[in-house]
Amino acid sequence: MVFAEKCSLFHEEIAKIRGYFEPTSENLKKEIAGDVIEIQKILEGIRTSMKTEADSLKKLVDTVTTDKIEQVNKKEQSLLKALSGQNQEIDDYINYLNDLIKTFHGYLSPSNIKQLTFSLQSKNLIIRPIPETSKPVPPVFTAGKYSKEDVAKLLGKITVPNTKSQNRKIKPMEIASTQLKPTGKQRKQDREKSDVNQTLSLSSSVTKVREYTVPDVGSAFHISLGKSGRHWVSNRFGGLVQTDLQGNQLQKIQTSGGCGYHTVTQDGDLIYTDSDNKVINRITPDNTITEFIKTEDWTPCSIHSSHVNGDILVGMINDREGKVTRYNKTGTNIQNIQRDNGGKTLYFYPRYITVNINGDVCVSDWIKNAVVVVDKSGQHRFSYTGQGSWINPHGICTDVLGHILVCDYNSKAVHLLDQDGQFVSLLLTSQQGLENPCSVCVDDENNLWVGQHLIEKLTVYKYLQ
Repeated sequence: MVFAEKCSLFHEEIAKIRGYFEPTSENLKKEIAGDVIEIQKILEGIRTSMKTEADSLKKLVDTVTTDKIEQVNKKEQSLLKALSGQNQEIDDYINYLNDLIKTFHGYLSPSNIKQLTFSLQSKNLIIRPIPETSKPVPPVFTAGKYSKEDVAKLLGKITVPNTKSQNRKIKPMEIASTQLKPTGKQRKQDREKSDVNQTLSLSSSVTKVREYTVPDVGSAFHISLGKSGRHWVSNRFGGLVQTDLQGNQLQKIQTSGGCGYHTVTQDGDLIYTDSDNKVINRITPDNTITEFIKTEDWTPCSIHSSHVNGDILVGMINDREGKVTRYNKTGTNIQNIQRDNGGKTLYFYPRYITVNINGDVCVSDWIKNAVVVVDKSGQHRFSYTGQGSWINPHGICTDVLGHILVCDYNSKAVHLLDQDGQFVSLLLTSQQGLENPCSVCVDDENNLWVGQHLIEKLTVYKYLQ
């Protein structure tokens, strides 16, 4: 009996090993393998960015060299012109001397004795002095003084964020035992969700579903949808409010403000830009605020967290131009998007930002009056500047079909584009009650949320069927 009980205990331990410890360890191996791929991807992105920066620097060096050579060419022309003038002056003087010699020979004839006598008494015997000429002073080239370190500074730097490495999460045994494999119901729900996405299409009309009042905001300049029906809404002046679906205020914080400056991560944390201190802060579900990312010399102004891979896209500005920086979910800089293949600046003020289903990064640039779209490698795909007239783009989002939806403050409408930037329609206009649309997002049920300037309400529409 005692032996049987002991055997039973060991069988239980073997079951634990096979049911929890072994598969959990295998999952960790898969996670590590995924990290290897991610690290390789990040470093390849860094290498690509470095090469791009080097190419830009080479182009600048070529431009400066061309300008300086042109300066040398102009100086050469000026000096040669001066020397040519001196040479012509000497030629003229030699001709004068030859003419004078001929004249004097004429006086030597016995028949010209009177003229010779007269010439000796006149000033004709005075020979003009030789013209003065000067040697040119050529320019001197002084080589620039620079070092390897100086060039390295121009090409940016590689930094490791001062972020503590996070331990990998290991599910407790009691949770893991029920979550190691998806249930039949979960698999069925996943299939149904995929089938829905494949059968969705644009509806022939747009229907208002509901409205929510957002207290203490005044203007809904940006919306970030969270989990469990909770969402964050902000105005331009730093008021950031979290409410539920009934419009109840759950919390409110004061920030430095902006437009598309907050987003909710895969883990349900809110992250938002602090333009005053040039950092990005994180608010965890227990309302703890921590500094997440420092943006150094750039001022962050828009942010979006991809729900596909967790990457964080941040729009930034400095005194001259804008850029988009991609961070992974731990806050490591893995990509900078700033110029097109011709070296031209892509952004002036990336006010709102989002990511499409194909990985395209879509930006509302209100100074360029354009929606600027690049692919996931940072290559410029297209810029949308309006339909019939210029646009003043504000809030931007995408849906499961790859559509791009953007608020236009000029036409007071929401423009609908396809994945390649082709205009589809004015999805919402004043006919649907729009006055000053400035924020949009699409929820998990494929409904469109719209916020407006000077209106404390969020309106939800159904536009897919």
